[in-house]
Amino acid sequence: MPRDTSAFYEENAETYANRARSLPKQQLDAFLAGITPGGAILELGCGGGQDSAYMLSHSFDVTPTDGSAELARQAEALIGRPVKVMRFHELDADSAFDGVWAHASLLHVPRPELPDVFARIRRALKISGLLHATFKAGEAEGHDGFGRYYNYPSREWLSALLTKGGWQNLAIEESDGGGYDGKPTRWLTVSAER
Repeated sequence: MPRDTSAFYEENAETYANRARSLPKQQLDAFLAGITPGGAILELGCGGGQDSAYMLSHSFDVTPTDGSAELARQAEALIGRPVKVMRFHELDADSAFDGVWAHASLLHVPRPELPDVFARIRRALKISGLLHATFKAGEAEGHDGFGRYYNYPSREWLSALLTKGGWQNLAIEESDGGGYDGKPTRWLTVSAER
């Protein structure tokens, strides 16, 4: 995660973690439906911990992580368990998880680093393990009004990258929504299998 993005989350962790946010329940339920009950899930970029809390409440074995120590502390307060402070490029697991949930987190990975991060995620998944990731759609990388970096991929660019990376059963859905900045956002929702 670029330094200016990290600084934003460190400095605004409490406000960000406790903001009014609708749980992506439909996406969570669809993701969890494809995983064996009680399966191991890695959450990359857990933010305030709401998604992890939901998955834990459904009896999944969740490992929450975040690149921000301050956000990890906020999430720990919500879910009552440790949150590992880890950047995406530090992921070093082999066939350990049934699913990886990366909701609005991988969108901060610089484009040149995405192939390596996706390879690390793929290796961390068991055979046929599921990936869920969301991105803000665009044509070129850039920054938002808070100075946060975004890779802003197009559907075609992301599809080509994941296909080249060996992902199976790839689906990318587009939808309109918003974000922390309050601006209208075109979202890409990725689901794929190792």
